[in-house]
Amino acid sequence: MTNISANALNIIKTLQNKGFPAYLVGGSVRDNLLDLPVEEWDITTAATPQEVSRLFTKIVPTGIEYGTVTILLDGEAYEVTTFRADEKYIDGRHPSNVVFTEDIHLDLSRRDFTINALAYDPLNDQLIDDFNGQQDLKAKLIRAVGNPLERLSEDGLRSIRACRFAAKLNFVIEPATLAAVSQTLAVTKTVAPERVRDELVKMLASAQPSIGLDLMRQTGLLQLIIPELVACIDVKQPAEFHKYDVYWHNLYACDAADKAKRIVRLAALFHDISKPACQVDMTFYNHDQVGANVAEQILKRLRFGNQEIAQVSNLVRQHMFHYTSDWTDSAVRRFIKRIGGVANVADLFALRLADTKAMEREIESDYLKELRKRIDKIIDEENALDVKDLKINGTDVMEQLQIPPGKKVGAVLNALLEKVLDQPELNDRETLLKLITPSS
Repeated sequence: MTNISANALNIIKTLQNKGFPAYLVGGSVRDNLLDLPVEEWDITTAATPQEVSRLFTKIVPTGIEYGTVTILLDGEAYEVTTFRADEKYIDGRHPSNVVFTEDIHLDLSRRDFTINALAYDPLNDQLIDDFNGQQDLKAKLIRAVGNPLERLSEDGLRSIRACRFAAKLNFVIEPATLAAVSQTLAVTKTVAPERVRDELVKMLASAQPSIGLDLMRQTGLLQLIIPELVACIDVKQPAEFHKYDVYWHNLYACDAADKAKRIVRLAALFHDISKPACQVDMTFYNHDQVGANVAEQILKRLRFGNQEIAQVSNLVRQHMFHYTSDWTDSAVRRFIKRIGGVANVADLFALRLADTKAMEREIESDYLKELRKRIDKIIDEENALDVKDLKINGTDVMEQLQIPPGKKVGAVLNALLEKVLDQPELNDRETLLKLITPSS
């Protein structure tokens, strides 16, 4: 194995020099063997958390009761976990008791999937593979370690992780493991929404989230977590524009969005989420507005942050805009205001492109380029697009009208902005003050 983090090597060397066996473990070994970028360098060792803490300066006790401490080196975090043997899991997440051990083989036997139950000693070039993980890597299989039903019953998140790894690696889930996912839904149901959210976020960072999402559908996980997407299955759309039902259109739009833009991927996944509820014949009335509210509910349920929820729901709400070349400059300025400002333009255009890529035929994007040019021109001209761009503020309004703080101040500013959107030349301090000066 090559391209191993120098800091990870130094941690292992420090531990081994003190007589503690230490290995790279899990994803770092798996991804290195697959020639993929390694995101986290996790280390496992015979040293206890207390012994690890005495050997390094900057330590965070991230999960010390389960044997895990985090070492901070050069601004990067490295999790170090003591070899352990878990007793029976009692809550679908945590073992009833953790027993530290000096046996790496016992430690690997408790891990989730064979491709993650790999340990590598880079100093002695020793790879430990007790469960044929290398063979499953070559076969592109996600297989549980030991008994699949037992393994997935221990932690309800493992079922979602199996789907996520399938999406990340473009692997298939081995049949017995896949069957165990459906048989352990009751355990997954007990998992905290925050943990589910984190797995979904990681899935969205894969090249094709649709692989993992549809595995979730096949096993019942999607009905458990995002039933609104399941309701889109077999909802037909006009054949002139669409070759997929609403379900697959949402998934393929998500695939088509840039994996580095999580907001856009979420919006793409949910952009047509309310078509089933809004369908009359082959028309989906107001589905963008209804969909924005539904997307908000889903994201709240999964404990996403308020800002992210607002951004995604706004993109869903605005995704049906229709631009034509006969728009006036005033119409363009109002469009920018309606979508929440210039900052949202790039994401909204990215969503529109992802949407069209998941259709029967991609609609020409020249209209987006034209609209982008017109928006750039308006920005260059420093047109006022928001109340904060006006040359007067709330204090000026209160002084000019001799009124106290309140809703009327905002109403006056918004009325002025409406005038300025039509006539940008009005955005002059003296002119605006005259506009609100009471006639004598």
